[in-house]
Amino acid sequence: MTAIAHPAPQHLRSVSARRDAEAIARRKEALARLAARRMPLPGHQIQTSRAGQPLGLGHRPGHPHLHRAVAVPTDTPEVAAAPVVDRAKPNLTSREVEVLRTWMLVDSKPAVAQELYISLGTVNTHLTRIRAKYAEIGRPAPTKASLVARAIQDGIMTLDEL
Repeated sequence: MTAIAHPAPQHLRSVSARRDAEAIARRKEALARLAARRMPLPGHQIQTSRAGQPLGLGHRPGHPHLHRAVAVPTDTPEVAAAPVVDRAKPNLTSREVEVLRTWMLVDSKPAVAQELYISLGTVNTHLTRIRAKYAEIGRPAPTKASLVARAIQDGIMTLDEL
């Protein structure tokens, strides 16, 4: 018996086309939000216009959705004279520090659990409490990368250890 493929009815095709268009629009919006993020390298700052928009934005060849910002060295007196901020540090327990350091040095949370002989749930609990403590002092760290930055800022780890 041979199956015969029938084209989808017109109303289903229009629903599918609308969903595809909406998905493309959502992707473009997400890429635009990502492109708007600016994280200058240490010792550099992003030049901005008077309206606060980053200068030097342009399309990269072959990547129409990616933008790049021009970072300038902060050797200028007005930037170099910026006061050093004394950051508040969270009151982490020694076990939380151990879990945090281990998580940064291994590939995954299950690997942390295995190395420290604790359950995955306990690893997640420690990381949740660490994030909550950082949020309490006004230094939120919702991602692993931001936790790495906080640990380096607070002297829990050094770049050489990573």
